[in-house]
Amino acid sequence: MTSTSGLAQALDPDLASCHAEPIRVPGAIQPHGRLLVLDPSARQLQAFSDNWQADELTAAATRLAAGPLPALVPGAAPASLGAWNLGGKPWDVSAHRTDQHLLAEFEPASPADGNAAPIYSLTRIFLPRLHGADSIEQLAQLAATEMKRLSGFGRCLVYRFDEAGHGQVLAEELDPGYDSYAGHHFPADDIPQQARALYLLNHFRLIANANYTPVPLRSEDRTLAPSGIDLSQAQLRSVSPVHLEYMRNMGTLASMSVSIVIEGRLWGLVSCHNHAPRFIGASTRLACEHLGQLLALQIQSKQATGQVAEQLGLRQLTLDMVAHLGDSDETLALLAKAPALLRFARASGAAVVRDDEVWSAGEVPSVPDIQALAAWVAGQQVEVFHTSQLALHYAPAQGFQGIAAGVLAVSISQVHRHLILWFRPEIVKTVTWAGNPRKTLLAADGRIHPRLSFESWQERIRGASLPWSAAEVGVAGELRQALIGIVLRRAEEFADVAHELTRVNKELEAFSYTVSHDLRAPMRHIAGYVDLVVDLEKKALSERALRYLGNVKDAAAYAGQLVDALLDFSRMGRAALKQRPVDMQVLVQDLVRELSRQEPQRHVQWALDDSYPVLFADPFLLQMATRNYLANALKYARGRDPVRIAVRAIRRPEGDGIEVEDNGVGFNMEYVGKLFGVFQRLHQAEEFEGTGIGLAIVKRIVERHGGSVWASGTPDQGARFGFTLPRVAPETTPTPTPTPTSPPSSAGAPDA
Repeated sequence: MTSTSGLAQALDPDLASCHAEPIRVPGAIQPHGRLLVLDPSARQLQAFSDNWQADELTAAATRLAAGPLPALVPGAAPASLGAWNLGGKPWDVSAHRTDQHLLAEFEPASPADGNAAPIYSLTRIFLPRLHGADSIEQLAQLAATEMKRLSGFGRCLVYRFDEAGHGQVLAEELDPGYDSYAGHHFPADDIPQQARALYLLNHFRLIANANYTPVPLRSEDRTLAPSGIDLSQAQLRSVSPVHLEYMRNMGTLASMSVSIVIEGRLWGLVSCHNHAPRFIGASTRLACEHLGQLLALQIQSKQATGQVAEQLGLRQLTLDMVAHLGDSDETLALLAKAPALLRFARASGAAVVRDDEVWSAGEVPSVPDIQALAAWVAGQQVEVFHTSQLALHYAPAQGFQGIAAGVLAVSISQVHRHLILWFRPEIVKTVTWAGNPRKTLLAADGRIHPRLSFESWQERIRGASLPWSAAEVGVAGELRQALIGIVLRRAEEFADVAHELTRVNKELEAFSYTVSHDLRAPMRHIAGYVDLVVDLEKKALSERALRYLGNVKDAAAYAGQLVDALLDFSRMGRAALKQRPVDMQVLVQDLVRELSRQEPQRHVQWALDDSYPVLFADPFLLQMATRNYLANALKYARGRDPVRIAVRAIRRPEGDGIEVEDNGVGFNMEYVGKLFGVFQRLHQAEEFEGTGIGLAIVKRIVERHGGSVWASGTPDQGARFGFTLPRVAPETTPTPTPTPTSPPSSAGAPDA
C-alpha cells in the first residue's frame, strides 16, 4: 500500500494518551521475579510484591535489614548482591536507591542459559570484530548477530532514531519463521516520550512473557500507595498494557531492548523478539548491556572520525574561499564567484545577500524570493540557520521547494541584511514502514489500541532535501567568523585611511587658507600699482603699454577672485555649523528678487512652487549654496530669450531640498562627475566668467550638513541641479530663523 504526504504530518492525536501514561509508577511488577521496598535509613520493610511466601518474605527482609550492603546512590545503576537461596531456590539479587526508597529485586538464577563466560567472549572475540568494521551499518550487523547469539531470541534488530524520532532498521539477524524488517522504519509514536526517557535511565529492559498478569505491590505503610513507588530503574517493572498488546499484535511474546546512548542522547536501540516466552539470566543480561555499551562507543568513534574528516575537507574549502577573496573591497560580491562556494555545502545553489543586492550561483529561487527569505532568516536572530524542510518553517518556500527545499544560512551582520544562503532541492523518497504508522484503533470504551498489522507500508516523502550534517553546520559558523574577521580587518584599514585622509585634508585646508589669505594683499598691490602707474604716467605710455597694463590689472583682479573663492572653500571645512530651521520659501523668494534687480534688462521667467520645505541648516551657508544654483542658472542661460528657470521643492525619504532647472547651454552627462570638483569647468572662461569653485563649495556645504547633491543636463537644452538635507523630527524643530539679508562678505559672485 502506498500513500503520499509530508514527512512531518502529525500522527493520530489520540496517541497523546500513551504519552501521558504513568509508566514509571505502575504499582506492579512482572511475575518472573519478586520485589522488596525498604526505608533506606532504617531498612524497614515498606512494601513488597504480592508473590512472596510469608516465610521467604520474612527471611529476605531480615537479611537485607541486617546484612552489609554496598554504597547505593539515588539514580545509580543497580548493584548486584550475589546469589541468594530462598525456599531451596537460587535467586540473583540486586539493589538500587531512589530518593525515597531502597529497592531489592529477586530474579531466578539461570545457570544453564547456554552462555559460558559471556563477558569473556565479548572482549575476546566480538570486540576485535567491531574494531575491523568500516561503517556504522557493519557495526550494526555485527551487533545484531552477536546479540542474537547471546540472548537466544529469534529476531534481533538494530535501529537508530532520526531527528523526528522515527526508527530506521540498520541491521537484523533472525531465525526462519520470523518476518524481516530490514530497511523498515518504525514511527516515533511507537515509543512514547516518557518511554524514551526511561531508555536513557535504564539501558536494559526484558519482557519475558507478553501474556503475563502483573503482580501488584502491597504496602506495609498505610501512608505509602503502591503507585507512589518509583520503579524507573527496576528490571521487574510492569510495562504498559498498550505495549503488551503491541507485542502480541507483532507476534512477539518475549522482547528485550538494549539502549544505544551516545553523548547523553538515545541514538538507537538493539531490540530482540521471540515468538515464545523467554527469560535470560543476570550474567547474560550483563553481557548484553556491555555489548550495547561497546556498540555505542564504536558508533561514536566512527561518527567522530567521519565528522573530523568531513570538517577537515570543509575547512580546506573555507580556506580556498577566503583566499579567493584576496584583498578585494567587494568581499561578499566576490564570494559568490568562489568556485568552492557550492562544493562547501554540497549545495545545488547559493546566494549572497547584501541588503538589496543579490549575487547567486547555481540553481536558486528568484531574486525577490531570495530577498524575502533573507529578511525572514535575519529575523530569526540566529548566527547559523539550517533546515532540510524549509516549507515547515517558512510557508512561501512551498512555491520553490523543487529548487530550495532545504537551506543553510549564515548571517554576517547583526545590523545589516548580509547573509550567505545555500540551497538543496527537494528529494522525493519512499519510506517503508513496519505497518501503517497512522492506523490506531480506539475501542468502544475509549481505550486506545496499537495497530494490528506490521505489514510493509510505503509512503512517499515530499518537501524535504538531504539533511545538513553537523560538520557542515559547524564549519558554516567558522566561515561566518572568518568573513567577520575579514570585514573587521577591512574596517580597521578603512578607519586608518580615513584618519590619514582627515589629517591630510586638515593640512591642505590650513595650507590653502594660509596661501589664499597671504595672496590677497599682493593681488591688491598689483592692481593698485597698475592704477598708480596709469594715473602718473599715462601721457608717457604708448597705447600698447596701456593695453598691457590693463591686461595685468584684469589678471590680478581674476587672481584675486580665485584667491577669495579658494579662501571661501577652505572656510567651508573649518567653520563650525550653526544649524537652525530655515524657511526655504522666504530664502528662495528673497534671492529671486535680488538677482532680478541685478539684471533688470533680461527677460527671465521664474517658476516657483507654492511652498518649500523648512530645512535644518546653517542659514548663511544654505543661502550661499542656493544663491550659487540660482546665479548659475541665470549665467548659463545667457543668450536665451526668454530665460526660463524653475525652482522646485524636493521631498524624498532621505530628506528635503530644492532643484533648479534652466533652459541654458546644458552639459554632456559624460562629464557629470567633474561638475562638483575644485577648478573644474565644462565651458571656456571666455564664454562664461567664473572661478570653477562655486559648485565645489555647494557640494562641501551640503555634505557637511549630511546631505547629497546631484546634476543632470542635455547640451543646448538646459540643466538641473539639486540638493537635499536630512530632515529633523517635527517635535524637535524650533521656529524657523529669518533668512539673512546678505551673504557673508567673502562669498563673492557665485559661479561654477
